[in-house]
Amino acid sequence: MSEAIGRISGRRVYSGRIVSLDVDAVRFPDGSVGEMELFRHPGASAVVPFLSDPFSPDPQILLIRQYRYAANGFLYEIPAGRLDPGEEPLECARRELREETGCMAESVQFMCTMFPTPGFCDERIHIFMAEGLTHGEPGREADEFMEVETMPLSRALEMVEKGQIQDGKTALGLLFAAGYRVGK
Repeated sequence: MSEAIGRISGRRVYSGRIVSLDVDAVRFPDGSVGEMELFRHPGASAVVPFLSDPFSPDPQILLIRQYRYAANGFLYEIPAGRLDPGEEPLECARRELREETGCMAESVQFMCTMFPTPGFCDERIHIFMAEGLTHGEPGREADEFMEVETMPLSRALEMVEKGQIQDGKTALGLLFAAGYRVGK
């Protein structure tokens, strides 16, 4: 009988506002044991917001052009943010859409869940599609510097193809939404 793979023990070496860092002793599939550094993250939700009927020939969507320190500049992204303690992913998607764009959605549908960096982080991002938007005022955090842009889905997909959208959750969300539309 082989021993179970996964975490054997661990120690917290850093706790921050967004992430914590653990060093864990891990049993690997071949039975060997080693240490792994793992960032712990509460998870996040992201949403592809459709301004017009998602099933029309070339629907209008909202993207955010946001300053990201780690990227040393601005990135195009879909609205997204981390889950608050006890918050459900759908609730988070609705909240982030409202905070970052000022919009509320009549309908928000789950599309997929992704691991953005599973080599060293346990973060999961739940991606949704929103439609039936009504406009309001955004409620951004002090460290959020962004502009909301409207564009046809075809342009956003072209930006993914040309490498102008480099954010993984955004590329996956847009591609998934485009495929979701075709499947209906």
